[in-house]
Amino acid sequence: MATWDEFTTGAPRISEIFRRRHAATGNLCMLGTLRADGFPRISPVEPRMFEGELWIVGMPDTLKFADLGRDPRFTLHTATVDTRVSEGDAKVWGVVENRQDLDQHERFAQALYDESGFDLRGQRFDPFYAADLHGGSSVEVGGEHLDITVWRAGEAERVVRKH
Repeated sequence: MATWDEFTTGAPRISEIFRRRHAATGNLCMLGTLRADGFPRISPVEPRMFEGELWIVGMPDTLKFADLGRDPRFTLHTATVDTRVSEGDAKVWGVVENRQDLDQHERFAQALYDESGFDLRGQRFDPFYAADLHGGSSVEVGGEHLDITVWRAGEAERVVRKH
């Protein structure tokens, strides 16, 4: 299990692709959760990297956050419309923890305001999900091959090349 900073150290190739694709889509990713009936749910979300961790936050009282409150497992995939995946794509997975540190909420809100002008200062965030990353992978297309990079917490990245 790893924080965002630990992930970027242990999986530099995947994290670089994730950061690049995350920025290119205006921070949009697709979040996979498990519904109460066990079926998967895919939802748009704008995760943020803050204080060395990946945060899955957004509008309260949504079904995706109800899913995470019931079952903390998730997958997060960078959004793309390019069927050739020419810019690559990446995903991470793990579990979330609802952090109710009000000082951290205020620092997060201030950072969000400083970056975007969106003002949530003075608000309590519930839920406020920090991601504990268990793994990640990326795909890159090059010439006549496809490189799939895989990482698991505590291990080094490994690349599988497909021709």
